[in-house]
This record gives sequence, C-alpha cells and structure tokens, in this order.
Amino acid sequence: MRAFGGVAVALVKGFVRDRSSVFFTLIFPLMFLTLFGGLLDFDASPRLDLIEVGSVQLLDDLEGGAEDAFESSFAVSHTDDRDAALADVRDGDADVAVEMDGKTLVAHYTQTDQVRAAMVRGTLSAFVDGANQALSGTPPTYDFRAESVEDESLEPIQFFTPGLLGWAVAMSAAFGAAATIQGWRQTKLLRRLQLSPTPSATFVSARVVVTVGIALVQMAIFLGLGTLAFGLTLTGTWWLSVPLLVVGTLSFMSIGLLSGAVAKTAEGAVNMANFIVMPMAFLSGSFFPLDAVPSWISTISWLLPLRHLNEGMIDVLVRGEGLSAILAPAAYILGFALLVGGAAVLLFRRARS
Repeated sequence: MRAFGGVAVALVKGFVRDRSSVFFTLIFPLMFLTLFGGLLDFDASPRLDLIEVGSVQLLDDLEGGAEDAFESSFAVSHTDDRDAALADVRDGDADVAVEMDGKTLVAHYTQTDQVRAAMVRGTLSAFVDGANQALSGTPPTYDFRAESVEDESLEPIQFFTPGLLGWAVAMSAAFGAAATIQGWRQTKLLRRLQLSPTPSATFVSARVVVTVGIALVQMAIFLGLGTLAFGLTLTGTWWLSVPLLVVGTLSFMSIGLLSGAVAKTAEGAVNMANFIVMPMAFLSGSFFPLDAVPSWISTISWLLPLRHLNEGMIDVLVRGEGLSAILAPAAYILGFALLVGGAAVLLFRRARS
C-alpha cells in the first residue's frame, strides 16, 4: 500500500503541475458546457416519428395535398396502447404521440430535442389550422393542444450535459493514459518500474485509481456547474451514472494505452488518442443529436463505447430509469475495454521482445 500511495501521489502531482493537462481535462470541456448552456441550436431531421393512438379523426380526414404534406412531414405508426406510446416518446424512440380528446388533437412530445419539439408543435398546429380552413364558413371544428411527456421544469441542459460529460471523461482518460505510458517509455521510467521489487499491478492500479478520481472530479464539476448556473435537475437515479462513468473511464484508458503502445513519442500518442476520441464524440451524439444523420452512421455509432455511455447517462440523469438501463451499456463498454486493453498489452510485449 505504501508503494501504491507513493505512485498515486506522484501521478496526482504530475497531473496538477501539467497546466495543459489541467486545461484540457477541466477547463476546455467546461467551455463547451458553457457554450451549449447559453446557446442551444441543434439541427434536426425534417421527417418526424409520430405515433397515432387509437383513431385520430383529424389526420384520417386529410385529403389531397394536405395528406401528401403530412406524409412527407411524419413517419407514422399506429397503436391502441397509450401508455406504451408515451413511453416511446419519453425514451426518445418517437418524436410525438397524438390522440383525439373530443375535437381536440392532443400531441404528446419530448423535450429531449428542443428544435424537434418546436417542429412538432408548429407542424401539427398548422395541420389543425388547415383542417379548420377547409371547413370555412363554419366554426372551427378542431382544437390543438401540445403536452410534454417530461416534467415542464426540465431545461435543455438536461439533455446535452450527459454527452458533454462523456466526451470530457473520454478525452482526459485517453489523453492521460497515452501521455503517461509514452512519457514513462521515453524517460526509461517504465523499464525501471518493471525492474523494481514493486509488482507491476501496483503501478497499473495507481494509474487507474487516479484516472477514475479525475473523472469523478470532472463529473462533480459538470453537475455542480450545470445545477448552479443553468438549472440542471438531477433525477432520483442520478447516482447510477457513477458506476457507468467508472466503467467508461476504463474503456477510454484502454484507447490511451493502445495509442501509447503504437506511437513512438508522447506527442504522437496524444495526437493518436485525439484522432480516435474527437470523431467518436461527434459520432456518439456528444455535441448534437444523431436523429439527422444517415442510418448507416447511426448504426456505426453503436459500435463506439461513447455512444453507449451517453445513452446510459441520459437514461439515469434525465429519464430517471433504474439499474436495468445501465446494465447493457456497462457490459458493452467493459467488453470494449478488455478487448482494446488486451491488444495494447500484446503490442507492449511484442515491442519489448
């Protein structure tokens, strides 16, 4: 334990003294959080997923150009299960569920994507107005009412904080591991550590504990700033994001180790890790929703650990889902870490032989 503590303290001091590491681990991600917290402008796909609950007379009565316009605006499915439809909207599997309440068209939408929510309300309202105009000369036949499936107190920051936090942790864990392992190799420290009487597992565990500790500090700062400055509201199951974040940190550390094993210099290792993590952030929905991307890109994104981390985080931080929501993401992320970490170990052994 004394050796472990000494290595851990040295790693922490090295991190704190490296101003660039502190900047890119804490300050740089917070710049993005502040930017998205003040300015929310996500692009969106023009075709919205709509679920008709039961018989929706207004939409069934559309004819001619109005019917064509509706079909070009919405991808429609039908169900008689109202609760299941609202759950699909709440989980992000559909943009809106509509039903008739007498002569009122009621649209249940999600606030997960503010732009798409506005499109839902505006487009459906336009169809209601068009139906009433078609019956000109008589009192308006239909009314329109939009209702959010989430708590009205939720702010936009609820939905992009998990993605930005995932990207920040991925960046710091991958960069830290890549820079550390290459720095130790260049200074011959890695060789000295291997020849020392202290087991290699001690150095590895110290590096893991320090990296996980930094990730938890990042999480505390993100959630604290979001809560105090931008109205972030945590659900009752927010604490489930902690084990998911820990597993995610291990996965991104494996990427850093692989970069350190392949590259010849510390700068090359960091650049390689950046080359992997930055595109992954865009493909995993850390900066914007993936609703507007082609389906093949969305499919590829599910191969990335950051996509699973982001989805799991939003489930527990925003949607209030329970333990079952993080089991599958955590299993995939952990499997990714073992696969990539194993490849890094093999490359290190080959380089020494």
